[in-house]
Amino acid sequence: MNSAPDTQDSGLSTQDSALRTQDSALNNLAEWLGYLEQLHPKAIDLSLDRVAEVKRRLSLSPSFPIITVAGTNGKGSTCAMLEAVLLAAGYRVGLYTSPHLLRYNERVRINGAEVTDEALCEAFAAVEQARGDVSLTYFEFGTLAAVWLFARAGLDATILEVGLGGRLDAVNAFDTDCAVLTSVDFDHMDYLGDSRLAIGYEKAGIFRAGRPAVCGEFDLPYSVLAHAEKIGASLRRIGPDFGYDGLEPNQWRFASVDGLRLSLPYPALRGAYQLGNASTCLAALEQLRARLPVTHDDIRRGLLEAVVPGRFQVLPGRPQRIFDVAHNPHAARALAENLRAMPPAGKTFAVFAMLRDKDIAGVVRAMKEQVDLWLIAGIGQPRGASAEELLRVLEQEGWSQRAEAFPSVAEAYRHACAKATEDDKILVFGSFYTVAEAMKSEQAPFTFAPSPLAGEGWGEGISLAKE
Repeated sequence: MNSAPDTQDSGLSTQDSALRTQDSALNNLAEWLGYLEQLHPKAIDLSLDRVAEVKRRLSLSPSFPIITVAGTNGKGSTCAMLEAVLLAAGYRVGLYTSPHLLRYNERVRINGAEVTDEALCEAFAAVEQARGDVSLTYFEFGTLAAVWLFARAGLDATILEVGLGGRLDAVNAFDTDCAVLTSVDFDHMDYLGDSRLAIGYEKAGIFRAGRPAVCGEFDLPYSVLAHAEKIGASLRRIGPDFGYDGLEPNQWRFASVDGLRLSLPYPALRGAYQLGNASTCLAALEQLRARLPVTHDDIRRGLLEAVVPGRFQVLPGRPQRIFDVAHNPHAARALAENLRAMPPAGKTFAVFAMLRDKDIAGVVRAMKEQVDLWLIAGIGQPRGASAEELLRVLEQEGWSQRAEAFPSVAEAYRHACAKATEDDKILVFGSFYTVAEAMKSEQAPFTFAPSPLAGEGWGEGISLAKE
């Protein structure tokens, strides 16, 4: 898999002139991705200068509305819902997300379909020609290529998912018509800061003066509020300005201070937290209603059709197999809540692997009450934690007696499938890499489980605050 790490990949090239001689011989997507991975020795190099300059050279000034989505967690699900609703309304839609699980093409979608290898290669060639002596990171290169494709596709709207942070992310080189901030919690602290105030400030960097900024985080850091006020963004917050309540066996209700009131079936995406993501999606669309009007039926269809691989994805059949890319404590707590809401069953086997620069101990603490046996493995990437490193964390948390180590995620997953009974659960989580490797071990094509049974696993409603 030609894959970037769990966050955006980037760096500054010192070998650029030598590498550029290769580009005339790049004949397929795999060769292009290999080339991009060599352009920069630094793993992450957050800056807008390089991408802004190449954007100018490419004359990339899209006329379609752009929705930019940032957040610690919930970005992928919110992007999928936005895309699905707009497609249901008949709009031509571009979607750019990261990282991918199995194919780079997953990152760039036009009208609900992954773009072809040939289209990506053409876009990469255009960016390569335009950049000249400007060094671009893997993520910057891919972002420019995606928008280049979108600009030529005659789109009505584009959704851009931030790779890391917001303020200095390559996606932020493009002015948004509606900024969406799904959540603020601890992740990537080496780059974003070690407090929610600092992290919130970086994520709020996608806001624009005089344009809507929709926030799905209940406990919004003051830095986000202050930045929105300072630049004059039109802020809408879950709780005071929009929310959901009235959970019933077959439907939930959305309401906003701007007037939208809807009763809807539960989204196809599982988990109580998805109602927060769905509400954030609807609040964003409400802010864009003058340019992108959608009907009640469009919203209903879109929420029922939106799917995202690896987000509490439950495969059909027995034993239950659950795939979730949760790789920080915030996401792990949501995963644990979803597991607690499921009907009681047998044992839970956790196939677990993480990157070493993540908060492994925090993830283990969030999940340890939900796991009966930890099947741990290393990730074959430079940032991957070894099985021994994971075992040490489990020992520190007092759970090493329930752990077994394996040479690879694939072997751990095969062991779980062999040992689990019909009533057990197999949970695969900890990283995009972890889920991807287990997915490749599956012989049957992946399908998506339907919505939870009515009223099952959705938690409490969130009413609009009374002021």
